[in-house]
Amino acid sequence: MHPRIEDYALIGDEQTAALVGRDGSVDWLCLPRFDSPACFARLLGGEENGHWRIAPEGADRCTRRAYRADTLVLDTEWDTPDGSVRVTDLMPQRDEFPDLVRIVEGLSGSVTVRSTIRLRFDHGSIVPWMRRADGHRVAVAGPDSAWLRAEPAVHTWGEDFGTHSKFTVAEGERVAFVLTWHPSHEPRPEPVDPFASLAGSVADWRAWAAKCRYTGPYRDAVMRSLITLKALTYAPTGGIVAAPTTSLPEELGGVRNWDYRYCWLRDSTLTLGALLTAGYHEEAEAWRDWLLRAVAGDPADLQIMYGLGGERRLPEFVLPWLTGFAGSAPVRIGNEAVNQLQLDVYGEVMDSLFLARDSGLSTRPHMWSLQCALMSFLKEAWRQPDEGLWEVRGDRRHFVHSKVMVWVAADRAVRTLEQYPELDGDLDGWRTMRDEVHQEVCERGYDPARGTFTQSYGSRELDAALLLIPRFGFLPPDDPRVVGTVDAVRAELGHDGFVRRYSTEGVAVDGLPGAEGTFLACSFWLADALHLTGRRDEARELFDRLVGIANDVGLLAEEYDPAAHRQLGNFPQAFSHIGLVNTALALYGRDGAG
Repeated sequence: MHPRIEDYALIGDEQTAALVGRDGSVDWLCLPRFDSPACFARLLGGEENGHWRIAPEGADRCTRRAYRADTLVLDTEWDTPDGSVRVTDLMPQRDEFPDLVRIVEGLSGSVTVRSTIRLRFDHGSIVPWMRRADGHRVAVAGPDSAWLRAEPAVHTWGEDFGTHSKFTVAEGERVAFVLTWHPSHEPRPEPVDPFASLAGSVADWRAWAAKCRYTGPYRDAVMRSLITLKALTYAPTGGIVAAPTTSLPEELGGVRNWDYRYCWLRDSTLTLGALLTAGYHEEAEAWRDWLLRAVAGDPADLQIMYGLGGERRLPEFVLPWLTGFAGSAPVRIGNEAVNQLQLDVYGEVMDSLFLARDSGLSTRPHMWSLQCALMSFLKEAWRQPDEGLWEVRGDRRHFVHSKVMVWVAADRAVRTLEQYPELDGDLDGWRTMRDEVHQEVCERGYDPARGTFTQSYGSRELDAALLLIPRFGFLPPDDPRVVGTVDAVRAELGHDGFVRRYSTEGVAVDGLPGAEGTFLACSFWLADALHLTGRRDEARELFDRLVGIANDVGLLAEEYDPAAHRQLGNFPQAFSHIGLVNTALALYGRDGAG
């Protein structure tokens, strides 16, 4: 049986991440960065595409697993007729090169354990040359090299293009494996001490978690979401990837499979707000600085996403040798949506920088001049149709959410000048633009017969992004048009209480066949909108259900299928965890007194 997406847990070192299954197998790992080729790609193919399993001989799924409290250190335990054993997985903060540490510990009795590792570089396509050196197993292929060692020494042998070991652990005994990647042309890196790495990782994560200011209900879920966001941060630049995976399907067996190992501007304001309110100003400032570097340049060239360091070219291609998760093909690398026009990103950037300034983050000398340049471009370009928030691959439209975010851009520019009169800018021009956009959206994007805003001008379709209208201040929450839109979205896009992004009957607005699950970020937005419109009990009930669909270690994918009760899409998804944090803060306040 193929594993479910929610069968996986995440470990990482803030530069890349691995997914570990309930069967003790590491099935996904890109080295050395989130967006590098995978060396374990079983997640999107088969065992021949690379994996590393450590488990008791003859065992299938684990008995239980959990993160150590307030850390990203994963403990997986098996109870067998001969005793119990624990495998602890972590990726310690790297000095130079990434390490994957796996520690096997006997808990009771005496258990025979097997380790099978199949390294496959270049997304599971290249079988490396293996050799022994200095008591290690060394894998080399092209630019990649990986060293495997065990402490104390465990006999390993090669078989079926894999490296195997078999050993017995009694109560209190520990065997540690370390896999270290480095460029094949460089000398072997100094080995890390696996046990010191474990102790250091636990201490570091708990020290970071202690900074969290949220003390209200669901604190464990909020903390797990914040740790996940920290794990999805590329530490050298401050960028936060949407997910550490590519091509996990929005529909099993379907073609809605995208590469999410990049940084989206759509996440910027919501991410910044979550970090600032929870007390993580250092991470918020790093994200803000990444944003400033990424968007620098001609405002006409602003992209919807960038690479980890702000790279602009993310060409999309297919890996035909991978069959896809549960047969969901194609498997894509890169993301062609990078070339789309999405006017909403200008609003998201302006709102993020307004929030950063308003929250007391240190300013940067060029920040306001960059904002003025963005506004000068947007003042001329805002009447264009675009591809919209959901990256449709069909014809451009006048998406209402895009226009609302144009209004947000103008509003934040005006408010910045009003609050900081020492700055120079086109105050009168931006006020006029703000009024014009607002009037047009209310006239062309609202259906008075149905009492709701629509997805695009003149359409009858709805869009869950309309739930953000009161959050961004376009209209007050008690405006009948807002209340009507919230009710219409819940009625027409709702599925068992959760929310789809838009209608996907037949060929959807995105131009692709098939359907998708309910979108978790949108479902959190519904909880926010219910709260803002005075329906607090309904909001809290929905939030409770959303928290309840996280997997056993507290992780959320992009989407959820209420009928099959399973998660869908790339995993874990930053947007979903941002939604969880922000909704908890909205419903309960920082101290839980809301």
